[in-house]
Amino acid sequence: MLQVQDINVYYGAIHAIKGVSFEVRQGEIVTLIGANGAGKSTILQTVSGLLRSRTGSISFLGEPISGVPAHKLVSRGLAHVPEGRRIFLQMSVEENLEMGAFTQPPSGVSDDLAHVFELFPRLKERRRQIAGTLSGGEQQMLAMGRALMSHPRLLMLDEPSMGLAPILVEQIFEIIRTLHQSGTTVLLVEQNAQMALSVADRAYVLETGTISLSGTGQELAQSDAIRKAYLGG
Repeated sequence: MLQVQDINVYYGAIHAIKGVSFEVRQGEIVTLIGANGAGKSTILQTVSGLLRSRTGSISFLGEPISGVPAHKLVSRGLAHVPEGRRIFLQMSVEENLEMGAFTQPPSGVSDDLAHVFELFPRLKERRRQIAGTLSGGEQQMLAMGRALMSHPRLLMLDEPSMGLAPILVEQIFEIIRTLHQSGTTVLLVEQNAQMALSVADRAYVLETGTISLSGTGQELAQSDAIRKAYLGG
């Protein structure tokens, strides 16, 4: 579904991503794990058209997408839930969700809202509430729900557990499992390596802008090196 080949991304003179290649197959959950600053978010921003790679190629559903503007990728089935959620704080929950459906025919929006409210009952309870007054966990649910309104073939999640209490982290990852079971392909960037590897079909370890290790989620979870570096023993 997604093929990333030899991308190199710079911030000015800083070489942030160095020759990274990876793939995501249809129906998988693939996770990128690594320390803060390893380049995980930069990779997602490059895939979604917010940043440009100086080299290499990125293809989605067999079509090259390097240089395609971010908003046009949404209509192709690529949705990105960025780090920090980036919801519309002054708009209601329902208005935020409707914004996520900008690529969809108006006739289907009510059914899509019902689907999101089924996944996130708390959002239904707060559908008229101003988004900026939601808790951190509720805002994360809203950001994910807004992305789902675009009917993504590939959902890219950037640090969905960041800043959340453990019980909310469990809820968010249970929703990721549910989405996966319903057929959504997921590319997950996450610092909580233990949770990420528990749901991942395959995983890549990113260290200072390069991929140092890859394997199934189970293989990496059982790796001594990964356990020492990311799993606390």
